[in-house]
This record gives sequence, structure tokens and C-alpha cells, in this order.
Amino acid sequence: MNRFKKVALYVVLAFIGFYLFTRPANAADAVNTVIHGVTAGANQLSVFLTNISL
Repeated sequence: MNRFKKVALYVVLAFIGFYLFTRPANAADAVNTVIHGVTAGANQLSVFLTNISL
């Protein structure tokens, strides 16, 4: 199983590298989308924690 994880990791990293070099604008959009999602989730968690503290 450990060998499978290592091979899978290399495949994923190769795909990311290929995608980054062949379509840099799309890769940047994907990163921006992920960052926006994480930021929105953090903001919603902050609102939730603020409201339960009252």
C-alpha cells in the first residue's frame, strides 16, 4: 500500500507540473478559486464562532 501511495503522489505531482506548464492561466484561475473558497470558509467559520459565543 505504501508503494501505491508513493506512485500516486508522483502521478499527481507530474499532472500538476504538466498542467502548470501547458495552461498557466487556467492553473492560476484554479489556485485563485481554491484560495477564494478557503477564505470564504474561514469567514463563515468566524461568523459561526462569533454567534455561538454570545
